[in-house]
Amino acid sequence: MPKTKFQEIIFTALMACVMVYGLVCYNITLSIGDFTNKVLLMAFGELPIMWLVAVALELLFVGVLSKIIAFKIINPAESQPFFIIAAISATSVWLMCPLMSFVATVLFKGGLLQSEFISIWIKTTVLNFPVAFFWQFFVAGPLVRLIFGLIFNRKNALVAKLAE
Repeated sequence: MPKTKFQEIIFTALMACVMVYGLVCYNITLSIGDFTNKVLLMAFGELPIMWLVAVALELLFVGVLSKIIAFKIINPAESQPFFIIAAISATSVWLMCPLMSFVATVLFKGGLLQSEFISIWIKTTVLNFPVAFFWQFFVAGPLVRLIFGLIFNRKNALVAKLAE
């Protein structure tokens, strides 16, 4: 887990990239009706803007708010690391999914001015939430924590070796 502001930014950028890519692939699949190799490539078209939005939301307020909520559910001083990670991950998905679904509805599903905006946003959120939850817990979370650990444990080991 991140220990510095720099590490937090890197962790957020990695997690946002993996989460956004997975959910963009899912939404394109829903839109075209099939999951193909083309979907994997098409997702890169939406990835940059959605990634930037996700990083901004997470760093500006969702990251702090998700921890506040998670720590009302569990006591981090008395809980095992697994439960701390699970609580933060769950509250992050709970907050980010409606926000990112809102952005996707505005940008890719007809915008704010359409008469069915609210219903499309709610439907998008309802369809995205279970996928975002399981993608976070079983793919993005473990993968990003592995990559993050490899980057920063190696870096820390190198710094310690150079300091000798």
